[in-house]
Amino acid sequence: MKCGWLAAGLILAAGWQVWTTSTDLTAGEKAVAQNAKPLELHIRKSVAVPKPDGKTERASVESTVEWAPNKTALIICDMWDNHWCKGAAKRVEELAVPMNKVIATARERGVFIIHAPSTTVDFYKDSPQRKRAQAAKFVKTPAPLATVERWGTAWCYPDPKRESELPIDDSDMGCDCATKCEIVPPWTRQIKTIDIAPEDAITDNGQETFNLLAERGIDNVIIMGVHLNMCVLGRPFAIRQLVAQGKNVVLVRDMTDTMYNSKMKPFVNHFEGTDLVVAHVERNWCPTITSTDIVGGKPFRFAEDKRPAKSP
Repeated sequence: MKCGWLAAGLILAAGWQVWTTSTDLTAGEKAVAQNAKPLELHIRKSVAVPKPDGKTERASVESTVEWAPNKTALIICDMWDNHWCKGAAKRVEELAVPMNKVIATARERGVFIIHAPSTTVDFYKDSPQRKRAQAAKFVKTPAPLATVERWGTAWCYPDPKRESELPIDDSDMGCDCATKCEIVPPWTRQIKTIDIAPEDAITDNGQETFNLLAERGIDNVIIMGVHLNMCVLGRPFAIRQLVAQGKNVVLVRDMTDTMYNSKMKPFVNHFEGTDLVVAHVERNWCPTITSTDIVGGKPFRFAEDKRPAKSP
């Protein structure tokens, strides 16, 4: 279909999941968030540049925007505790460490954090973060939400009028392990490495996501997580749907990964395949940034990415 679109936190003790009941920021915390300095984001997007012969060519253009933290949300897509593909699971485990630092820093700046571990939200059914998403007042979306289901949630499929085919062939589901992994979803929750704070929310639902954003007057969304060619584009809280609802969206391009097997077209290194999908997003959907805009330092690189370093 076309897309019309715990108060201590999470405590793990003796194998039990314990949730606290405080759900709201104090007035002082809200004041700090609202008075925070703007987020300075160095966005990169692909634009059509006219040529002397009247034709156009694509070029990456960088610019700087400022977003108010209290009018910005950060969504974490499908950073599960496990994955059917061992290679993917290993990369998620590696990515979760720097990602948690990005999330913590954004939260401290006043950004609203939404955890979206698709199909596992029932694990958090008794948590205030899950209840916060469920309790947000219904707000009608500007465009229809996706309704056709895929992989356990509504799915926002490509619109050929806007989006060309993906630059990688993921028809084999993208496992790049030497021995193909069996497709048996083992995930039960979000990976424990990523902290869930008292003021966060948990949902994998498009309407709940929109309600949470509307309740806070949020039009700016930063998104990160996996996998870019699949869930980060297609889930009901993700890029295609957010753009369809008129949100200002940026992808954190060094905080993502793809399901891509380098033995499939275009027969490039796994990480080069991810870069190709990032470029696809920049051309068809939204700009990208790197995590350095939030935490400083250098962009994240997977340990197995042995390509020569290049500009971020």
